[in-house]
Amino acid sequence: MSESAADSRIGVSSGGEPPQLPAAALAVLYPLFCLAPLGLALTQRVAPANTWEYAAAGLGLIGLGAMAVQFVTSGRFGVVSGQLGIDKIMAFHKMAAWWVLVALMLHPLAYVAPTWLENPELGGERLMAYLTLPRYRSGVIALAALTLLVVGSVLRDRLPWRYEFWRASHVILALVAIGGGLHHAVAAGRFSATSALRGFWWAESGAVIVVIAVLYGWRWLILHRRPWRLKSVTKLADRLWELDIAPAPRTPPLNYRAGQFVWLTEGTRRFPLFDHPFSIADSPTRPGLSLIVKEAGDFTRQIGRLAPGTPIGIDGPYGDFTLEELVGESILLLAGGVGIAPSMGLLRDLVARADPRPIRLAYAAGLPENFACLPEIEAAKARLDLQVMLLSEEGGSDWEGLIGRLDHNRLSRMLEGLDPARSVALICGPGPMVTAVSDTLIDLGMPMQKVIYERFDYSGGGASRQDRTRRRRFSGIGAALALGLALFVTFAS
Repeated sequence: MSESAADSRIGVSSGGEPPQLPAAALAVLYPLFCLAPLGLALTQRVAPANTWEYAAAGLGLIGLGAMAVQFVTSGRFGVVSGQLGIDKIMAFHKMAAWWVLVALMLHPLAYVAPTWLENPELGGERLMAYLTLPRYRSGVIALAALTLLVVGSVLRDRLPWRYEFWRASHVILALVAIGGGLHHAVAAGRFSATSALRGFWWAESGAVIVVIAVLYGWRWLILHRRPWRLKSVTKLADRLWELDIAPAPRTPPLNYRAGQFVWLTEGTRRFPLFDHPFSIADSPTRPGLSLIVKEAGDFTRQIGRLAPGTPIGIDGPYGDFTLEELVGESILLLAGGVGIAPSMGLLRDLVARADPRPIRLAYAAGLPENFACLPEIEAAKARLDLQVMLLSEEGGSDWEGLIGRLDHNRLSRMLEGLDPARSVALICGPGPMVTAVSDTLIDLGMPMQKVIYERFDYSGGGASRQDRTRRRRFSGIGAALALGLALFVTFAS
């Protein structure tokens, strides 16, 4: 992982992985929770209203419920996101954020819609009253905070802010949005005044407090009570470093799977807001931990200057970029740039276990001087049935290898002698590379469920075939919420 990657799973360095809900169960539980406020609202008698007002109330109830769920679908809790992986859970988290924003923006507009349709001027005055009267102020503040949160997330890479500042602002805006929304529901909500729904909102408030306490209280405690120590920092290539980290005497070892990642903090900055995700470039069979880090942001530019003995905070393991649950007669590892980090973790583990299957490694870099670990990769051929393809986007005076990108022809060459339908592929690198390679492998006959990838950024490259499939599935969840709203309006009317 890199600084631009998103969160994955809450854990502690002592390791066993938490229970994980299947994706199908989550697909059912999510709409049930978001629609629960509508069901509770139907148990409350309120003054008769028109269809638009019931729709407005329903949009507010669903939006507020879904906003609370965002706190546990950000990828930090393994029970929620453990079986989805970083790409899936972050794709859903982002899509759901837009659902919440749209629903809560439509909430006041639906209240004034019938008035505006009859008299646009009067409708505008009524909307202005909603936005300015003290009774509705907490709701307006919540909506403003939510808008800034979502827009700030979309523009994160374009904003001149440090990564830590963006994370802190994200948390603060999220708390303002949920806090203001819950206050608005209890203080001004038609259905929340004196009903079971009011208790639901109080329970939701308590749950959000617990989540924040776990993320930023419990994790802070673990980072300090179970420290690690930096043993060495080694330069592997241009702007690429390897960190060798060992647990302190009283710190239990990390129980992880090859290919996963951890969140790292260092020195006196061992607080969750200052952590950064990095892939484990190591085998669980070796004591300690190796991370391969590229200089890419404010924190990583200083990584080569860390002194041996520096206290290190390790939170993990996270991620599903692993081989354990993949069944295949042959393995393809495809790395772009610093994507070599988890690929080296997988390769080192395959070497340690002397895996007998055919293994194909493709490693692409921008320039020849960007390649890392080449002697170790070459030495792995003595222990594995390993073939390696190295590609540099640009050549050099001493470069005699392939130049260009990992295209259809080169991937076809990698698969020669293998059955694509019985192979598995793990791809890690920049978004455009991951998208192109995953789609090409599917075109070459690999089953979609056996093409696993992890992006190091989400900029450019468009959506892969897997992305589009996931979006259609996610849209089905959104359709379930819309159907629930329609049923609420029908029964409430």
